[in-house]
Amino acid sequence: MPTTRSTPAAKLPICPDLLLDRDGPVLRLTLNRPDVRNAMTGEMVRQLTEVVAWAEDHPEVGTLVISGAGGTFCAGGDIKGFMASFRAARPEAGQPDPIQADNRRFGHFLTRIEALPQTVVVAVEGAAFGGGLGLACIGDVVIAARDARFALSETGLGIPPAQIAPFVAARIGVSQARRLALTGMRFDGAEAGRIGLVHEVVDDAAALEARVTRLVADIRRCAPGANATTKRLLMAQRTTALPELLDLSSAEFARCLRGAEGQEGVAAFLEKRQPAWAAGS
Repeated sequence: MPTTRSTPAAKLPICPDLLLDRDGPVLRLTLNRPDVRNAMTGEMVRQLTEVVAWAEDHPEVGTLVISGAGGTFCAGGDIKGFMASFRAARPEAGQPDPIQADNRRFGHFLTRIEALPQTVVVAVEGAAFGGGLGLACIGDVVIAARDARFALSETGLGIPPAQIAPFVAARIGVSQARRLALTGMRFDGAEAGRIGLVHEVVDDAAALEARVTRLVADIRRCAPGANATTKRLLMAQRTTALPELLDLSSAEFARCLRGAEGQEGVAAFLEKRQPAWAAGS
């Protein structure tokens, strides 16, 4: 069952396949099906989407840390469970294929979690295959153990990495995404770092946890609203022309500077103290 140190007004959703632990402005989300290497089912994706909806409504939580229980991040989709449900879900005449709708739900989830106002830290140890690799690609900061294992494994099952491919390509480029998807090759954390899939590589699980702890402390020194705005502007460069983006950025700069965080941040700098949001970090 989830644990939380949040207030009753910010009660976390109940998600049996996840462990949720909130400590002030930090929410830790742990995929919790270690007996199947945290493979994702449709129900787990539904629970993850519920957590994303909660996070969207609680911008005062500035950091989301995602990891996996039992020494493994995520082995991808639960193929046995998916195949059983797919066999039972036959399309009716003139209706969309339910497999298509189920697959598309994962893309909706990835789109929403990537756009969260929170700074998302992903910590990878063990396997990150298929959808697990795709989930890693939405992180703002991704750390991996050196011996972690990655693969775009879908093509070996006779299917494309349909919903995760755009997120993988956005992270490492189309050329590298083609290499990984069209070979299904497995590679380790060091290679993931070399191609830019992860930002930092550490030696083992203990070093991974220590690095996450330091990153969370760094993020807490940043104003959550300013981080959310910065993230939104950086993401907008994918679809917004430069002049329009610079106009938008200047408007956001003025809004933030005149807002509560900007006023507090400048005052704290001039008074040589920590700003209110960084207290205790």
